[in-house]
Amino acid sequence: MDALHLIESFVLSARAGSFSAAARRLGMTPAAVSKNVARLETQLGLRLFHRSTRSLTLTAGGERFLLDVDGPFAALTDAFSRASERESAPSGTLKVSVAHSFGREYLIPMLGEFLVRYPDIVPDWRFDNRSVDVVGEGFDAAIGGGIELTQGVIARRLAPTYAVMCASSAYMAGRKMPEHPSALAALDAIMRRSGMSGRLRAWDLRNVEGERVNVEARTRMIFDDPEAMAHAVALGYGVALLPMPHAAPMLATGRILRLLPDWFDEYGGVSIYYSNKKQLPLRTRVFVDHVAQSFEQQRLAARFDWRWDGADGK
Repeated sequence: MDALHLIESFVLSARAGSFSAAARRLGMTPAAVSKNVARLETQLGLRLFHRSTRSLTLTAGGERFLLDVDGPFAALTDAFSRASERESAPSGTLKVSVAHSFGREYLIPMLGEFLVRYPDIVPDWRFDNRSVDVVGEGFDAAIGGGIELTQGVIARRLAPTYAVMCASSAYMAGRKMPEHPSALAALDAIMRRSGMSGRLRAWDLRNVEGERVNVEARTRMIFDDPEAMAHAVALGYGVALLPMPHAAPMLATGRILRLLPDWFDEYGGVSIYYSNKKQLPLRTRVFVDHVAQSFEQQRLAARFDWRWDGADGK
């Protein structure tokens, strides 16, 4: 088992390209992971990595060793996982990646019934707004939008998502309500920077008649987190194009209001991503089904639609 732990530290470090990323997956410190790799190098009599303050790259010997152990290590990990599960009682650690605010608002409330039904499953959730490599980083599942479908990963769509223009009553007091997207250019814009590209997301609005308008916004502030944007809107700092999952709770309570209710932008959708391997751990299968059923029961797809007006009071 000690050798398996050392190999695990090596394989995860090699896949991620850093001791820090491997440490996050293993629940260890980067120093402990580095120490494990050093012990493995000593046992093998082989240097596995070129180390520098900025990078971690495999040596030629390290590349050959990774080719030898990566497949057997993955198979062995799956074997341990399956052996720990009983068909009638899914069990084990469930590693899931989900964005901070989306997870708190929508996913954590789904856990109660799940934990009662499957008491032997231990959720190990990582809250992160970045796009993850589900297979490469060892997650059982990831929930969000825009995650790349790399080899070995499939997606089950949960809901479409739209974005709508929002402001607070306090901000709009004394200002004329816009009747067309072009009027937004006169308002203070809270813009969103894409975490993936680093670019500002344009205000590209459309309506059901097929009209499209690209608004040249007057940027007042820039955030890379849509939940922070929603709070800034509620505080009266300006107007923003908010994804409905983040806007809906505040629209329902009246903290913010819709501008241009006939206009919207489409943001793709929310999906749950998981491995396409045939012998998927039972804990993953039941979790995927539970999340999909919860989305249907709570009618979240309707709440994320641009036409939703908060009528359900949630």
